[in-house]
Amino acid sequence: MKKTYFDLIEQSYYFPQEGFDLTNGYLTFHGISLKYLIEKYGTPLKLTYLPRIGEQIRKARNLFNRAIKKSQYNGNYHYCYCTKCCHFSHVLKSALKEKVHLETSSSFDIDIIFNLLQEGHLDKSCVVVHNGYKTDEYLQKIIQLNKIGFKNSIVVLDSITEVSRIKEYAKSHNIRLKVGIRIAIDEEPQSAYYTSRLGIRPSEIIPLYNEQIKDDDYVTLKMIHFFIDSGIKDNVYYWGEFHKSLRYYVELKKLCPDLKALNLGGGFPIRNNLGFEYDYEYIINEIIRNIKECCEEFGIKEPDIFTEFGKYTVGESGAIIFEVIEQKQQNDREVWYMVNNSLMNTIPDAWSILEKFILLPINKWQNEYTKVNIGGISCDHSDYYNSEDFNQQLFLPKYEDRDTEPLYIGFFHTGAYQDSISGYGGIKHCLIPAPKLIIIDRDETGNFVDYVYRNEQTVDEMLSILGYRTQQSAL
Repeated sequence: MKKTYFDLIEQSYYFPQEGFDLTNGYLTFHGISLKYLIEKYGTPLKLTYLPRIGEQIRKARNLFNRAIKKSQYNGNYHYCYCTKCCHFSHVLKSALKEKVHLETSSSFDIDIIFNLLQEGHLDKSCVVVHNGYKTDEYLQKIIQLNKIGFKNSIVVLDSITEVSRIKEYAKSHNIRLKVGIRIAIDEEPQSAYYTSRLGIRPSEIIPLYNEQIKDDDYVTLKMIHFFIDSGIKDNVYYWGEFHKSLRYYVELKKLCPDLKALNLGGGFPIRNNLGFEYDYEYIINEIIRNIKECCEEFGIKEPDIFTEFGKYTVGESGAIIFEVIEQKQQNDREVWYMVNNSLMNTIPDAWSILEKFILLPINKWQNEYTKVNIGGISCDHSDYYNSEDFNQQLFLPKYEDRDTEPLYIGFFHTGAYQDSISGYGGIKHCLIPAPKLIIIDRDETGNFVDYVYRNEQTVDEMLSILGYRTQQSAL
């Protein structure tokens, strides 16, 4: 029986495969020599392969357009990049080269749009879908975006109370805003709650439209939005929520001729193991076919289709490379490979939501393999990674401590969310700044003394970390 690590992979998967191959015994990622990067930059290192972003966008767009043509669907497809997935300037600029539209989730997102506009990376015809809770600061910037000419800005209502606030802002600036309505979906059976906290209860949507939006001078309904947190999957749960949302679109379309867009929130999955299988073409054809059949049944025109792909867009572009700095035999069965950084800090999804990533060694593929656990160098008990798709077991090449070359390993397809959730450089998820920190003490007389240790992060502080210009970002 063959026992090298290469034999294990070759016998378990099709290999080489897209993005992964061996050159002179060393792993390559999209044709890039990881050995070269390690020798040049050392480890640990994070990398982003920008061409993969464009490849993913073109793939999805082509499949949707082919499905539209095949079904003779009378609507258009629009690809939106979900900015909260990765806000870095190099990522957004790569996506915008493919003429994508944008989805925002907080106030600072709008400052990024202002910045990209100033630098000439997008124009005012871009559709900008505004999700998330609408704070006053967020609304003010959305209004400003409209005033400078972003006429395709769509404010998605996340709660009933947002409607009156949005109308007040629109009225005070004498502008008419395009709005969408997000439907609160039923969560999966294993969820900790029954109905999503996001969106508006289905039973409240029609009354909301009739009482607060219909014939209003300052808002017009353009989009219905539904979001499945677990993504677009070929299962009973997804198709059930999908068809419920279609029915609400039909009901509203009969009342509102201006309604023209259906936003399929929730993204496509990405490869998280070498045996990953997902029929993108089939799923897209089913989406288009179902929408068309529903619209024909009720005699309405097919909507334009929007998707908000974040993880799908950027996830497969990222990788993190570590050096194994020590191996520890803790008992008769468990071997630990200790790496030169913290896994909790660099891939927080692995321990917080048990997300899996593609894990492969960079070198020593001809060595025998062994079952291992991977440990980070922090002192936290949860700083480890120890399960893959091999029957929930993780295998890597054996090595000797006296080897002249260390063992290097890589986690791949880590480009989505890991930076913001780990707080890389000081950024935060959805670019929501950290709260100001107040220190409280008592003086010599026993009276309270309080002072601000650090204020909330500013827009310019965030944008500087993300690679944008740091001068006043709003126009």
